[in-house]
Amino acid sequence: MTDTTHSGADLRFLAERLARTAGAMALAGRRSLPVGQPPAHDTKSSETDPVTEFDRAAEQYIVGELRRLRPDDAIVGEEGANDSGTSGIEWHIDPIDGTANFLYDLPAWCTSVGAVDSDGSLAGAVYAPVTDEMFSACRGGGATRNGIKIKASSATDIALSMVGTGFSYLPERRLPQARRIRELLPQVRDIRRYGSAAIDLAYVACGRLDAYFEEHLNSWDMAAGLLIATEAGAITSDLHGEAPDEGGVLAAAPGIHQSLLAAIQDASS
Repeated sequence: MTDTTHSGADLRFLAERLARTAGAMALAGRRSLPVGQPPAHDTKSSETDPVTEFDRAAEQYIVGELRRLRPDDAIVGEEGANDSGTSGIEWHIDPIDGTANFLYDLPAWCTSVGAVDSDGSLAGAVYAPVTDEMFSACRGGGATRNGIKIKASSATDIALSMVGTGFSYLPERRLPQARRIRELLPQVRDIRRYGSAAIDLAYVACGRLDAYFEEHLNSWDMAAGLLIATEAGAITSDLHGEAPDEGGVLAAAPGIHQSLLAAIQDASS
């Protein structure tokens, strides 16, 4: 039976279901391997950017369900899904965000599913299978972790703030990123690099991180996580104070957004 509704709450529920099932499938596949044995994998943007059969299988499941339930929606997936639609709703899918962590059996990976309309992200879910945590939101409906409302931290001083970040898989981009971190690290409490943009954004939403920033992301990295962080009260922008985009994202507690933005800009110059 197809669904033609555009209710943010309904799309949020669907995003949760798809993310949970696909994430559980990927986790079961990873757990089927002997301890210490990584899954077979190919590479994408660089030799250090992996993709596994489990990424592809998880995306295939989500795409199949969306085609069955919402055939008029568009779909954009990290592993190649690219379907046009006529409904005005576009799904952005990252079946395993943090594939390098998945490869090494580290826990910081997730499945991210976001629904976008002409005004931006409408609904989204980020499911971390290893910790069994479901972060979700819909526009105007607040953000939750496992059904319990969450909010961004009350930090007001970047010197006492925990900041997350990420790095490109392309070597030529890593050197300026490393130089920026060298300048920024003495100004904050500490810096964390979990390796999953969607998890980083979810952690800002629930206060585990006071802020997170990164460059060179893709729509599927951000569609769900940015909405969850925003609905939890975080302030989001790019690294120049404008609207966040694939060039750069900063999500921070309201009390430190401006000061951290200035510090990042100074460290980048």
